[in-house]
Amino acid sequence: MAAAAATALAAVILLLVLATTAEAACSVSAIYSFGDSIADTGNLLREGPAVGAFASIGTYPYGQTLRRPTGRCSDGLLIIDYFAMALNLSLVSPYLEKGARFESGVNFAVAGATALDRSYLLQSGVVMPPASVPLSSQLDWFRSHLNSTCSSHQDCAKKLSGALFLVGEIGGNDYNYAFFQGRSIESMKTYVPQVEVIELGATKIVIPGNFPIGCSPSYLSLFSTAISGDYDDRGCLKSYNSFAMYHNDQLRAAIDDLRKVNSDVAIVYADYYGAFMHLLQKADLLGFEEDSLFKACCGAGGKYNFDMNLMCGAVGTNVCADPAQHISWDGIHLTQQAYKAMALSLIMEGFAQPADIVQKIWSC
Repeated sequence: MAAAAATALAAVILLLVLATTAEAACSVSAIYSFGDSIADTGNLLREGPAVGAFASIGTYPYGQTLRRPTGRCSDGLLIIDYFAMALNLSLVSPYLEKGARFESGVNFAVAGATALDRSYLLQSGVVMPPASVPLSSQLDWFRSHLNSTCSSHQDCAKKLSGALFLVGEIGGNDYNYAFFQGRSIESMKTYVPQVEVIELGATKIVIPGNFPIGCSPSYLSLFSTAISGDYDDRGCLKSYNSFAMYHNDQLRAAIDDLRKVNSDVAIVYADYYGAFMHLLQKADLLGFEEDSLFKACCGAGGKYNFDMNLMCGAVGTNVCADPAQHISWDGIHLTQQAYKAMALSLIMEGFAQPADIVQKIWSC
């Protein structure tokens, strides 16, 4: 891929600028979410038949903790669900859900989504799943939603002034598709950071960083080596975690620049990397099995219980007895229990910054 091309190394940041209004306790009245499978609460399932790695998300065992599949890529709830509950909001409905009233906001996230458009990735030789919905399409949905629900510009401004925007995690799939198709870490580092600024109107934005992908069963399985020095003391792949940290450093720098020119907008960085590492460090205290920290709960066997050609839900895969004792659900996504622990760390344990803004947002 051309180093001069604009890419998503720093992730695409959605900035919706509006004059700040006075805030009272529990000032957030709705959540608008953009992203991929980490936040999708059912859009991919409603968009059409899921294929590839997402072929089984609409069937059991996905959703087994909720006793029904919902289109979430987990056994249960996601970080966005816990964010909503901490704000005393009902769960945020997916945009494509027919008949939804969207009282608590709208979730535009779609499993498999990328920060970059399909045309750019294809020109760069990276193949995407047919149903992948990039961030630009999610923004189009958002504009359509505003046009259909706002009676006036003032009405829109009022709605958005009380909303929290969760933008991401987004960009992870851009890396996943490239890495899984054989791209090197160094070639990915030549990407030029891209920041997209869309002025549509909001005052509170949460932008998550990337996970430590070197700790994911999918990466551990696909890129395993016989060289002990390639792993850290936890058993994670150092090179891929270093890449994730590089991504996050670029993203944080971009956020700092945005804060300097938009002082009236509250922009929070959500450290998914740090929150996940904290989860690993405290795994035993949180009830996770020490012997299963890097094993998928649902998979096809092997050291990490992961096989890219036999994903969770396919014939021949197995499911662990208790997902609450596992961090990884299907080798790519986490379990409800892991997402819950991360959400609490982000809200209450300092893994989202600045802390004063986080406290103000979740002051209910």
